[in-house]
Amino acid sequence: MSTFLENQNWRYATKKFDASKKITAEDLSTLKEAIRLSASSYGLQPYKIIIVENEALRAQLQGAAYGQSQIVDASHVIVFANEMNFGEEGIVNFGKNMSETRGIPLESIQGYVEYMKSNITGLPEETRNIWSSKQTYLALGNLLNVAAELKIDATPMEGFVPAQVNEILGLDKLGLNATLIATLGYRHDEDLTQHYKKVRKSNEDLFITL
Repeated sequence: MSTFLENQNWRYATKKFDASKKITAEDLSTLKEAIRLSASSYGLQPYKIIIVENEALRAQLQGAAYGQSQIVDASHVIVFANEMNFGEEGIVNFGKNMSETRGIPLESIQGYVEYMKSNITGLPEETRNIWSSKQTYLALGNLLNVAAELKIDATPMEGFVPAQVNEILGLDKLGLNATLIATLGYRHDEDLTQHYKKVRKSNEDLFITL
């Protein structure tokens, strides 16, 4: 645990990446698995993860992200996109996956499937979209933590225009909406931000025990 906390102190939102350094295929696989294993409401994972490697697309994304250099200089760019109007189809597919993964009859979990349907499908579409977008933040948290363990730098971003990112990546056609971007790679020696002390609330200011 002490190592985990040390790595949390080591990490920061990298402002300038070394474009010459790339994440290995093995480490990328570990990062992807960390995202895949993330917690989500009911375990439904109502989102998709887009890994953008195409340089031309990344150049376009930089424009949609207010010119931030991390988009083009980082080793990898990951876009988290929630499924719009998530509902019965996604829940049914989850039930099938659970049945196959655990080797149990679908009929034995039908009650749980119907329970999820009753809790989710009756919500207004806007409420469901807000709910599904929040799930991406849980996945981002896993990614940031594992990246720190691997000594890979990461920058979480909300500073972009979702409509433009959706258009560039064709997410609208897939029923998806970009909620978060994470750039991953290795800090540049010239990034002065790495030398700043981490600023966080004190325990007294942050925690309330009742």
